[in-house]
Amino acid sequence: MSDAIFPASKMGFGCMRLPLLDESDPKSIDMPQFQQMVDLFMEAGHTYFDTAFVYHDGESEVALGKALVERYPRESFTIATKCLAWALPNEQAAKECLEVSLRRLGTDYVDYYLLHNVGGQRTAKFDEYGMWDFAQAQKAAGKIRYVGLSIHDDAACLDKLLRAHPEMDFVQLQVNYLDWEDPRNEARRMMEVAAAHGKPVIIMEPARGGVLCRLPEEAGAILAAAKPGASQAEWAYRFCWNLPNVVAVLSGMSTVEQARQNLASYAANEPFDEAERQALDQAIAKLRALAVAPCTGCNYCVKDCPSGVRIPQIMELLNLEAMTGDHEFVKGLYSWQTADGRASSCIQCGLCEAMCPQRIDIIHQLEVAAAKYE
Repeated sequence: MSDAIFPASKMGFGCMRLPLLDESDPKSIDMPQFQQMVDLFMEAGHTYFDTAFVYHDGESEVALGKALVERYPRESFTIATKCLAWALPNEQAAKECLEVSLRRLGTDYVDYYLLHNVGGQRTAKFDEYGMWDFAQAQKAAGKIRYVGLSIHDDAACLDKLLRAHPEMDFVQLQVNYLDWEDPRNEARRMMEVAAAHGKPVIIMEPARGGVLCRLPEEAGAILAAAKPGASQAEWAYRFCWNLPNVVAVLSGMSTVEQARQNLASYAANEPFDEAERQALDQAIAKLRALAVAPCTGCNYCVKDCPSGVRIPQIMELLNLEAMTGDHEFVKGLYSWQTADGRASSCIQCGLCEAMCPQRIDIIHQLEVAAAKYE
């Protein structure tokens, strides 16, 4: 697919973390503030908006319809939305997602439709429900312009999916400077696989859910010294904006001020110079040094685990909290990333520790994870 079907700007508005009137109610979107953010975004010449069937319990699509679709000519913007088929009870519910999304948004087509969070055991539901063929049929019918997939998995899984489904127009990947050389998230390798298959990339989580905007002091100080006045968010976004084969980078903005700052950063964007590159490497090294478990993601520990505990994922999440200090964010990731193999399922047989090349005290770390996140 030609990159020309994407907007000229790489700045994308992610509608997953919109401003709220009541932080305990994800549906209580602050519409006046959101409308102001949409206006600032459009006035700056950016046009790519990303939402999903499940964001804000469905209210994200409704809010985007009111703030954008009802207020601007349809040809002046593009919308991406997504179907989380693996979380739905049956094929009918999965296929009805598109019509529901169109109704919420108030439009008769979406520009980009993503089969959302495929990979691992989740892919089986997309296969079982026939979602790949369904999306192509809806594309032929004019309700979808381009079909893609989003994935939180490894490079081997992405390669397998794109070999099975070369009809995908694009992919959406989690990419950020913390995950770039991470042995589990493999952001660099994921980008290489997408490029090898000729698929342009939409980047999600460029600030790792916001944690790269709230760095520990020892890491944040390195970046502040390298470029005084630059926000930590700017460092995260610049890393992604300047990668090859990237057509959009999603910014999940929650306030008008965040929108203004991110738009100003994009307007002034330029690649890192050598001193900035070195400073970023030093900050990453500081973050990595805070990790509690030296897990390399070799997966030896899980091969004979009688309880199917998701040990590498759990070690990664413990490390992420240690590096960022963001307990609630990591706890939220744990709730879905380990649903089929939680730490509390461990029977302490010791097979994992006997297999671990890094000599990690896995049983103890699983006890810590169970206490923290369950």
